[in-house]
Amino acid sequence: MSKSISVGVIGAGIMGEALIAGLISYGVDPLQITVSEKRKERADELMNRYGIKVDDIEKNVSSADVLLLVVKPQDMSGVLEQIRSWINTSAVVVTFAAGKKISFISDALGTHNPVIRVMPNTATIVGAGMAAISLGEGVTDEQTNFVTGFLAATGKVVEVPEELQDAVTATSGSGPAYFFRFVEAMIAGAQELGLSNEVATQLTVQTIVGAAKLLEESGKSATTLRENVTSPNGTTAAALASFEDAHISELVATAMKAARNRSQELA
Repeated sequence: MSKSISVGVIGAGIMGEALIAGLISYGVDPLQITVSEKRKERADELMNRYGIKVDDIEKNVSSADVLLLVVKPQDMSGVLEQIRSWINTSAVVVTFAAGKKISFISDALGTHNPVIRVMPNTATIVGAGMAAISLGEGVTDEQTNFVTGFLAATGKVVEVPEELQDAVTATSGSGPAYFFRFVEAMIAGAQELGLSNEVATQLTVQTIVGAAKLLEESGKSATTLRENVTSPNGTTAAALASFEDAHISELVATAMKAARNRSQELA
């Protein structure tokens, strides 16, 4: 699919902006990107920042070859009802709403547009995102390559069967929040030990950043890296024993199942 195609973006929140930046980074002409957003000041902000176009949702969807639906799950039904009479029937529709199945999008549109379902995460904003895509019926190789191409400009991409999208939501979709909560707890724990908030934050953040970089670049598993820094009867071993006493694996698994179940409820 040519990068000169028209791309419509419905929803201009944080994720919508990250995708716009990814499209431009991938080589799409900003003038081929049109955003529709209820908040005029936000639409104008993105137009001025990226040089994209802004238009009414009806005009946008009627001319888009690729349509990105970057709206909240609870708003999806209303958006689909609004655009079904206007949509370019040859466009590929890409949905980023958690829990909303391809069949939900297709049935609500009733137009036989090919649909791709994507679960991104917030690190997309800094070009380090993780996105999982699932393909609906009728999606062409050209459309698939375009979508995976611009998503790769915002991080990494994998393809999964749609029935695993709820598991993806629980893993990488919600995953950054688990990480942030752990960082909050580490900072609080460091302060209880007497460190200032500033020093505790700096120590924690750099430790996490360094550990993530080591995990990505060393080629070693998390298990191996953990074992390498854990001396028998040492300080790290004492801390990890506390985690095990609190059943950390069961706690994380329970949390991820809760996220997976909620994603299924949103379908």
